[in-house]
Amino acid sequence: MDNVKLLENLNNQKENFYKEIGKVIIGQHDVIEHIFIALLCKGHILLEGVPGLGKTLIIKTISNVLDLSFNRIQFTPDLMPSDITGTEIISQDPQTGDRGLKFIKGPIFSNIILADEINRTPPKTQSALLEAMQESMVTTGGKTHKIDTPFFVLATQNPIEQEGTYPLPEAQLDRFMFNVLINYPTFKEEQEVVKSNTDGKKIDLTNIISKEDLINYQNLIINVPVADNVIDFAVNFVHNTRPDDSNKEITKKYISWGAGPRASSFLILAAKARAVLIGKATPDIDDIKVVLKSVLRHRIILNFNAEAEGISTDNVLDELIKD
Repeated sequence: MDNVKLLENLNNQKENFYKEIGKVIIGQHDVIEHIFIALLCKGHILLEGVPGLGKTLIIKTISNVLDLSFNRIQFTPDLMPSDITGTEIISQDPQTGDRGLKFIKGPIFSNIILADEINRTPPKTQSALLEAMQESMVTTGGKTHKIDTPFFVLATQNPIEQEGTYPLPEAQLDRFMFNVLINYPTFKEEQEVVKSNTDGKKIDLTNIISKEDLINYQNLIINVPVADNVIDFAVNFVHNTRPDDSNKEITKKYISWGAGPRASSFLILAAKARAVLIGKATPDIDDIKVVLKSVLRHRIILNFNAEAEGISTDNVLDELIKD
């Protein structure tokens, strides 16, 4: 199938995708759009929001609309790495009676993984996700086991309650393409949520996008051309988050460590997907700006000055965008 036909199919399925999700999820259009962009870019997502805003429901609904396998992992303080990746057990051949080690796959072996409350589990278990997120494989007992593609980790965490939690290390945060914040619904949206939650109606969802279609769309995004000035803007913006590379006063005043090169690549990939979804042949700088905060907010480490003055990462990014 040529790229023009793929583009037509994607735009047709996009509308059906949003419509089907809208049967369950009310509002949160930006969140759903960012998740869809990440899916097209083979990226992982970290969703942050206070309890009760539907983070888990959004992910479960999206998995139902996609024709992909799905597993949910509830992260707890006593969760072990083998509970995620799988473990080797002693198995006996019923024919010969010989014994040997057999690998039993864990829940990570699925197309979509909901890593619920990922900051509730210790670093040893969090790090079990690193290889899977980056390489789509798991190594155990000296053997490597490949995870079926496409593969996405959609993780959630509560940004308010920090007692008894384990903040994700920067190396793992950098594996997430987006850090998406979920806000409270509007008054009208909350009215609809209450009606939906209390009417007792059962909602059946239809698979809209197949695994083969999604892989084709991912290949389409990779082949979207990008102008040099758009790449220059993305790379220059990321450089301006680094105190040693930037001449911006706000960067030197509030940022301790800036974003790495992976941020620049994700900005361009996300801009490509966003452009295609709104019917453009190539992304422009406006597409970069739409996804900029989600790509960068978890890759910038603020210093004590920012903390003392109540300055957030989004505040710094807003000022850099103005410049």
